[in-house]
Amino acid sequence: MDTRHNIGFMVVEALANQLHATWTHEKRWDCELAKFTGGWLLKPHTYMNASGEAVAAVCRFFKIDAREVLAVYDDVDLPLGTLRFRTSGSAAGHNGVRSLIEHLGGVEFSRLKLGIAPDEGRPAGERMVGHVLGKFSEAEKPKLQTMIGRAVEAVQTALRTSMESAMNLYNRKETTNSQPSQQP
Repeated sequence: MDTRHNIGFMVVEALANQLHATWTHEKRWDCELAKFTGGWLLKPHTYMNASGEAVAAVCRFFKIDAREVLAVYDDVDLPLGTLRFRTSGSAAGHNGVRSLIEHLGGVEFSRLKLGIAPDEGRPAGERMVGHVLGKFSEAEKPKLQTMIGRAVEAVQTALRTSMESAMNLYNRKETTNSQPSQQP
């Protein structure tokens, strides 16, 4: 559960803790849901490559438009610690996003990409799978914790203000010695 490919879950769990949202297992949608004032958090129990199934089922049930979805996931093209909001776009090789596009019926949903690339850049060939499915090293954990904190702040900003405001604040390069601020 603590692999680079699960960084989105780490952020959503930290967000649930901050929002005092409690997870419940929803067998009918093969996911965990947590209700908070203003929305839902979701962790699919499907394979990552089929995560769109659970997201689309929950959206249909609660009548949530795809444009109200914010997917939070790993991006091996971004350096570790980098956040990047997008309001739409292609899957860019991410099979979980491809599933979301397929099941939500298009690319018009927001994303928060979380950089997981090593310092030397995107792994090539067979090293890619090992990197994405590998655990964060001890040396990476300080950057990881900072990124999780910033990502929680970023989602809170998007919820409180707008996606555009969040993009303006968090899509810029973060300095290595900055710390996330504490939100109440």
